[in-house]
Amino acid sequence: MTDSPVSFAPAAALLEAAAVARGICRLFARNDIWCLPEMPLRSSRRADLMGIDAKGQIVIVEIKVSRADLLGDLKWTDYLDHCDRFYWGLAPHLDRACLDSESFLPGACGVIVADGYDAEIVRPAPTVPLAAARRKAETERLARAALRRHLITQDPRCAAWGNG
Repeated sequence: MTDSPVSFAPAAALLEAAAVARGICRLFARNDIWCLPEMPLRSSRRADLMGIDAKGQIVIVEIKVSRADLLGDLKWTDYLDHCDRFYWGLAPHLDRACLDSESFLPGACGVIVADGYDAEIVRPAPTVPLAAARRKAETERLARAALRRHLITQDPRCAAWGNG
């Protein structure tokens, strides 16, 4: 698999990342994993997708649609402190060979290839259990974010209340 010769403008890259996220969310929903996009973490980072499975395990997916973005992300390991399983979510055209190098910790990360319609796990993510207190805190943060987002869809005026 090689990178597409197409050069993505920022808007096109955002649209492609949204399509990859949609495909992953569909795969996860079929497997009883429910997630939120753009989930802020305590480390001041933002997970592209963060979810919870039927066993209460936290899953994070970092989405990449360009080689430059993939190779330039030097802070991705920060996500490992916030989840039981971590995946790279990649556009189908993206060359994923670099994810086998030691700098990408292949023994700690899964890989999902997705488009706007569906996704496939091409390398399962190992489970590295969070400490119980950390999992509880992350689960509560995820639940509160989901509830807030749901309420705002019902009553947009609520967005001004609370602290984010």
